[in-house]
Amino acid sequence: MWYEEWFDHPEYELVYQDRDEDEAERMVDFLERIVRPVSGASILDMGCGRGRHARALARRGYHVTGVDLSAYAIEEAARRAAKEGLTVLFRRGDMRNPVCDCCFDGVINVFTAFGYFADDDDHVRALRAMHRSLCPGGWFVQDFFNVPYVLDHLVPEDRFERAGSAIRQRRWVENGRINKRITIHTGENEQSFLESVRLYTLEDFRAMYASAGLQLRHTYGDYEGNPHSNASPRLILYAEKPETDTC
Repeated sequence: MWYEEWFDHPEYELVYQDRDEDEAERMVDFLERIVRPVSGASILDMGCGRGRHARALARRGYHVTGVDLSAYAIEEAARRAAKEGLTVLFRRGDMRNPVCDCCFDGVINVFTAFGYFADDDDHVRALRAMHRSLCPGGWFVQDFFNVPYVLDHLVPEDRFERAGSAIRQRRWVENGRINKRITIHTGENEQSFLESVRLYTLEDFRAMYASAGLQLRHTYGDYEGNPHSNASPRLILYAEKPETDTC
């Protein structure tokens, strides 16, 4: 599958090097407003990538564990945290497998680090695993793209140059997924990478959350906390694990 290799390539950072720390700080600002985590809460960042959000949480005194399938991403996340003098536990893992039983106050899954699997059952399995890692009464925040907005603003193709490489991105929708083919030309060398994400709607998430045992409490359309609608750039879901769920 594409996600098993793409995030380990240095070309990933070439394409996405404009992702900044400010965006992660805005997300954590939003998280603190809607959830109000207790001081020093234990938080799991599932699909943490290079650790932007995990480090933003650690700067505010939370006890953070970051998990990602990409070995390179985990190594880079740990390096960046160490450079800042932050204590964050980073580990490699598959989101379909529980990290622990009832050991986190909260779990985040942000920046559309979801929808990658070919089988819908695997996405439900991932949600169940994150539910299992939560303490009873724990909270879950998931940040996904908003399907109506994505379809209305789809750019079929764009091109740009970066660090001596010409990059072409072609996007299309097929079989309920949004796909992106990234082609990178560097001199005589050409490389091609695929991204493919399931187009899950709010109603899809409602059904998956019910199956996973998560109770959906609120939805938002952006990090400012505005209500979710078809015109919202994001679909942000705030759910909880019932207090009655046992470990």
